[in-house]
Amino acid sequence: MTDNPAKMSVEDLHLYYGDFQALKGITMRFPERRITAMIGPSGCGKSSLLRCLNRMNDLVETARVTGQIRLDGDDIMAEHFPLIALRKRVGMVFQRPNPFPLSIFENVAFGIRVQSLARGSALNDRVEHSLNAVGLWTELRDRLSRSALRLSLEQQQRLCMARLLAVQPEVVLMDEPCSALDPIATGKIEELMFALKEHYTIVIVTHNMQQAARASDYAGFLLLGELIEFDATERIFTAPAQAKTEAYITGRFG
Repeated sequence: MTDNPAKMSVEDLHLYYGDFQALKGITMRFPERRITAMIGPSGCGKSSLLRCLNRMNDLVETARVTGQIRLDGDDIMAEHFPLIALRKRVGMVFQRPNPFPLSIFENVAFGIRVQSLARGSALNDRVEHSLNAVGLWTELRDRLSRSALRLSLEQQQRLCMARLLAVQPEVVLMDEPCSALDPIATGKIEELMFALKEHYTIVIVTHNMQQAARASDYAGFLLLGELIEFDATERIFTAPAQAKTEAYITGRFG
């Protein structure tokens, strides 16, 4: 499947919401500094799997998870694994931009301040570096005191990425990050993803088959809570091993 080392992996992962089983024995790897796309029809478990990777399902009262989820070989489901440290190392970008009702500068500085990572000029430098990383510094450097809510949707999504990168995660999870964007803005976010994978492991959930084919190195196809197939994206889209995968990517269902 892949010779790249796994930054994260799941083994025999089961997820339940009360009596409903959302994920059924998922085993897959997320290669380091690569983009992995999870595809499949609505309700197949893609976003639920993504949220397992930084234990966001812990916030759901009825959720129960069994199996192993490893980050650099360590089981993040273990009782002793520090949840705050996990959320710093594995961050998430959501479907719709969610900037805070603060200035552009304070949005990016927020996590830095909360985690006491930098002050003074060092904080300013980190904010500039993070905005540079998402291609916003040049266009916004003279407007940092303005409200983030005045930005375009595409700029807001980039700003949310900058806010995440400011705390220096290792893994970036993206749950349908382009669903609220137009095609031009989507292209800019995809270009950003290509640049970011030089430094980060990226896992993206998408309903857009063209986006998965364009933007990812590896892809996993989920159906009714099961992982049907995982392979290099090119093979998934040109020579899938499973008939169900071929039926989905050719539009026969989903």
